[in-house]
Amino acid sequence: MSLFDDNPPNPPEPFSDPQPQAAEPPESPSAEPAVPPLAGDPISYAAVAPPRRFNAYLPEDLRITWSWAHLFVFLSFGFGSLLIVQIGALFLLSANRHLSQRQLQQLIESKPQFLVGTNVLWYALLFLFLYMTLAVLRGLPFWGSLGWKRLKADPILGKANPWMYFFSGCGLAVFVAIAGSRVKNAEHVPIQELFKSRTGAMLLMTMAVFVAPLVEETIFRGYLYPLFASKFSGLAEIFGADSARALRFGTALGIIITGLLFGLMHGAQLGWTWELVALLSLVGVIFTFARAWTGTVLASFLLHLGYNSMIAITSILATKGFTHLPPR
Repeated sequence: MSLFDDNPPNPPEPFSDPQPQAAEPPESPSAEPAVPPLAGDPISYAAVAPPRRFNAYLPEDLRITWSWAHLFVFLSFGFGSLLIVQIGALFLLSANRHLSQRQLQQLIESKPQFLVGTNVLWYALLFLFLYMTLAVLRGLPFWGSLGWKRLKADPILGKANPWMYFFSGCGLAVFVAIAGSRVKNAEHVPIQELFKSRTGAMLLMTMAVFVAPLVEETIFRGYLYPLFASKFSGLAEIFGADSARALRFGTALGIIITGLLFGLMHGAQLGWTWELVALLSLVGVIFTFARAWTGTVLASFLLHLGYNSMIAITSILATKGFTHLPPR
């Protein structure tokens, strides 16, 4: 009998015990399964999932077990771990050296592996948090709980064709590149500094293709979007909207908020050039729409993979295999 099983165990067969026993009071049908005691720390508090009753109108991909409390602990862990990773890396770089702030900044810019390495380590810590609080402490299937499912066949709309999403992502990258080229000072954003060295360009493109789509889609479209969509759907229902309107409202708001957060997360890399941040927010909205339309993170992942792959291919071609890079 699992923690979330509402069915009582099978009663013993009649006359199996010749000795009379005191009758036990019947289990109340409304009794809720016991929740394991908390360990007293925030992670244990966020990890324990109370029994939930989902609204019948919510689709399966929005029936999640985490809540605002889990999100608060996740964000706290994310900011704290990022700070610790960056401080630790800076300490290693400046160990036994007396560097001014300017010298330290130049040292960081000269070591692209520092920027890429700390980012990958931070991604790994975020994944570890989600795995521990969802899969280990709750016993849930990790990938399935975070929206990773197969594309459902739809011969009319072609939802199950993975190449459709991949090449759509490639086309989206071309559109953003054309639109971004019209933005003033678009070539002087911080992320372009990595393209001034062959090592930095290769590391950035490797992370962009093999790491970023998996991690960012799991967090944004697998973790954040269903939380926003389900919670705002419930809020709309409380204020009197019928089931269909509540679901449309929650889904639309979840798509917009998730897309905006996706753009803002990349703001520092873009030097807070708001035209570029707005373009990337639009990309995030399109990714999230694909996730909502298909009910699986796999669709947005393929879009993201195609998007980043096109950027990598055009970068390789434009620099002739990272041999003709802009001057430092």
